[in-house]
Amino acid sequence: MSNLIIVESPTKVKTIKRYLSGDYEVIASKGHLRDLPKSRLGVDIENNFEPHYINIRDKEAIIKEIKQKAKKCDYVYLAGDPDREGEAISWHLAQILGLDPQLENRVTFKELTASGIKAGMEHPRRINMNLVDAQQARRVLDRLVGYKLSPFLWRKIRRGLSAGRVQSVAVKMICDREEEIRAFVPKEYWSIDARFLPSSGGEAICASLETVDGQKLTLENKEQADAVLKRLDGAAFAVESVKKSIRRKSPAAPFTTSTLQQEASKRLSFQARRTMSTAQELYEGVDIKGMGPVGLITYMRTDSQRISDEARAQAYEFIRNKYGDEYIPETPNKYKSKGNAQDAHEAIRPTHPELTPEQVKESGVTADQYKLYKLIWERFMASQMSKCVMNTVSADIAAAGCIFKASGYSIKFDGFTVLYEETKEDGAESRNDLSAIKKGDRLTAEEVKGNQHFTQPPARYTEASLVKAFEETGIGRPSTYVPTITTILSRGYVERDGKQLRPTSLGEVTNKLVSEHFDKIVDLRFTANMESDLDKVESGDMHWTDTLKEFYDEFEQELTRAEKAMDGKRVKVPDEQTNEVCDVCGKPMVIKIGRYGKFMACSGFPDCTFTKKIVTETGGICPYCGKRVLLKKSKKGKKYYGCEDNPNCRFMTWDVPLPDKCPNCGSTLFRKGGKNGELVCHKEGCGYKRDAKEQG
Repeated sequence: MSNLIIVESPTKVKTIKRYLSGDYEVIASKGHLRDLPKSRLGVDIENNFEPHYINIRDKEAIIKEIKQKAKKCDYVYLAGDPDREGEAISWHLAQILGLDPQLENRVTFKELTASGIKAGMEHPRRINMNLVDAQQARRVLDRLVGYKLSPFLWRKIRRGLSAGRVQSVAVKMICDREEEIRAFVPKEYWSIDARFLPSSGGEAICASLETVDGQKLTLENKEQADAVLKRLDGAAFAVESVKKSIRRKSPAAPFTTSTLQQEASKRLSFQARRTMSTAQELYEGVDIKGMGPVGLITYMRTDSQRISDEARAQAYEFIRNKYGDEYIPETPNKYKSKGNAQDAHEAIRPTHPELTPEQVKESGVTADQYKLYKLIWERFMASQMSKCVMNTVSADIAAAGCIFKASGYSIKFDGFTVLYEETKEDGAESRNDLSAIKKGDRLTAEEVKGNQHFTQPPARYTEASLVKAFEETGIGRPSTYVPTITTILSRGYVERDGKQLRPTSLGEVTNKLVSEHFDKIVDLRFTANMESDLDKVESGDMHWTDTLKEFYDEFEQELTRAEKAMDGKRVKVPDEQTNEVCDVCGKPMVIKIGRYGKFMACSGFPDCTFTKKIVTETGGICPYCGKRVLLKKSKKGKKYYGCEDNPNCRFMTWDVPLPDKCPNCGSTLFRKGGKNGELVCHKEGCGYKRDAKEQG
């Protein structure tokens, strides 16, 4: 008897074949095979929102191949990913192949290992129509918003714009944050900080003034700070009280999709898209020396923190052998998933906990695969380890009616921190050794000074903090975080400024128009409730067409009102001013946003039609010809550096130009291999280089 297994990704084929006998043929659909048509709405609103699916044009060859193989096989298994999209792909395959939807031929693999594939094949089931309907509801909702609202934006702003249910909310969040930053007025305040030397010797103690004459300290200006410093001038400092205690620090939970994207951004500087594509590779299978192709992590789209008993037992065995029994907790660490989490999957974890990152690295995986696997492996193993136990000390240091507070800690038992600690946010607790001091000790003030501060505006969103906000507000689900961010960037509504996300003028104008006329579309609570309704469809507690009807009736009314209010009106996207002048007429150049991104144009248009590309100077000088080195982008969007005189001068490099000059020849130095790499000179015949940490 021959069997056909249809998966989504070609990468999975090799991994799955390794664990199944010759009776199985495995083929990949390469994602969706059917979708709504691009040229029309494709949804019959009057007929209960019936979607009209068509075969995707460039998938005809793979559809033909799948049909041919299915005819030759006795049984077809549908093995799309274990989520809504995977369920929908499996349902569409059943439609294409004319399979009975009541057949128990749907299999899912939560991990691509021998046990994971065996478990999937031993428990086939029917296609879950609740999951399919939840996916259909999302797809139709997004189509209704996109095809009804986008033409409105074309008419009122310009052609080519798009709107989306979740993307419009994301743009609003970023625009609102920018408004907060612009409206923010810094407020001055001062602190009094000191460094004390214990009479018994030892390290200096850092402390900050807490109270004056028993009152909480609030210093608004330099005069107030100077008055306190004058009072403390020549004062004798003594330890008034010392409080010691034990604090137990718990390890962070294993990763969910959201926390993986956040930590990979902070620790590895990975954008969310890079994180998820690398995680997909690790899930689908990587060639490991002595093992062949194997899925290294469990399914990477999950908001659950649950861990299987089998995985916990495997982790305990490794921890016991590597670190000892004391690193295994007396009772298993428990992690509570968020209230709206879907618990169908485990947290993201290694499928073979005994397979260390070093072993994986030796198998020749890519640098990104190694870095991300190491992050996932360490986080998971640490999550199953004992708590870190710290001796904490806090001390009150008194002088002239003033109380300085000092706090510190020392490690009594390192526990999970021997392996992994979460990336600390700015301002996180720092170590301060107070172990040597006791009540009554006299201290010598090495330094007592006032420090000026200003309150800071809220930070712009980064990809990591935006994903965190999505999760906290219930906007989107693990599978939508990356597509949402990718869309708002590619549409030109938002741009990157380093790691920060800031709205463009186009994004702000579009957001203002949508917010004024379609307040429900950009309302966080409304969008979160819509996500909750989709979850109810998935659980069978709500019919998918009821969700659509409830949304569309009000949306249609908003659309009618907006068309009437904006009749005959258009909104202009303001140009961004520059310091450059037109090469033709001398008028100022402005930055405009076109169909293919930003470009520079003469402000005298239409009288002058001169335009040119935007260049980003680096301050570097070309080592070949002496002209400027510019920041450029490849066709795939990857940054590199090249001479402005290209193609006449062929200099280009991935190395980052620096302000430093070569001590041998005076040319620009470049940093090679990341922030801790080496500094090199690219001047022909020079050959100068040094470690980045060394002083020039």
